[in-house]
Amino acid sequence: MIHEKMPDSKSSCSSGSCASSKNNAVKTSEELSKIALSRIKYKLVVMSGKGGVGKSSVACNLAVCLAKKGFKTGLMDVDVHGPSVGKIMGMKGLLDASDDHMLIPMPFGDNLKVVSMQSLLPHEDQPIIWRGPAKGNMIQQFIGSVKWEDLDFLIIDAPPGTGDEPLTVIQTVEDAKAVIVTTPQDVALADVRKSINFCKTVNMEILGLVENMGPFPCPHCGEVVSPFSSGGGERTASEMGIMFLGSVPFDTQVVTSCDMGVPIADTHTNGPFMGAFDAIVEKALKNL
Repeated sequence: MIHEKMPDSKSSCSSGSCASSKNNAVKTSEELSKIALSRIKYKLVVMSGKGGVGKSSVACNLAVCLAKKGFKTGLMDVDVHGPSVGKIMGMKGLLDASDDHMLIPMPFGDNLKVVSMQSLLPHEDQPIIWRGPAKGNMIQQFIGSVKWEDLDFLIIDAPPGTGDEPLTVIQTVEDAKAVIVTTPQDVALADVRKSINFCKTVNMEILGLVENMGPFPCPHCGEVVSPFSSGGGERTASEMGIMFLGSVPFDTQVVTSCDMGVPIADTHTNGPFMGAFDAIVEKALKNL
């Protein structure tokens, strides 16, 4: 539980010195973020207009694919209320800290390091009940407090929507590019258009749109099944003037892999899902 302490009228601190201390604290947090991020070549923020479209699984598999291609990669989950990366990546326990009080990411293979909001909580079912300003400050401090060192890519799994949390991420990671995730059905596409306009409003470059849970061939008869309609992602990308990176088919193995704590990109090298996902990664790399 967080208790907010109100200013004490009997405090020996003048209003001017209090304001100065607060500004110094904010400046320090911003400086830490800039120092940490300056050693990272590309920052990709994976976003969605709504929850439930597979944003976190796309972020995790993207990070794993980049790491397997030899890129030094970091994966960061800054979703305060629903962190999923820790579960998908099989993270256990709390993060350690270095001698200079920086968080040490957990390794996943040779080229991938992972941090998650979940790794700051005593147990995974503990809720975070905070107001907007507290969440924004926490996200900014979290981004600036990780000892990444030199990276080719940092993949940031941002909270869904267009509110305080994704805005804080974008303002903190100023040179990041957005990868927006949707599913093909209209209810998701209506929200993803808001995310696209959100990025345009805050002058954030959009790398492209990924359609998740697309049509897949039936394993029994081979007929193409479209559980969430089809083609909506590509049409929306065209209408909104952004790049369509590709569509990945619905695959129950993705769900199984996430629940086991091992992303499908780490255990599978072929099949419809990985074939489509590899094509998306190659297109993204080509257009960076």
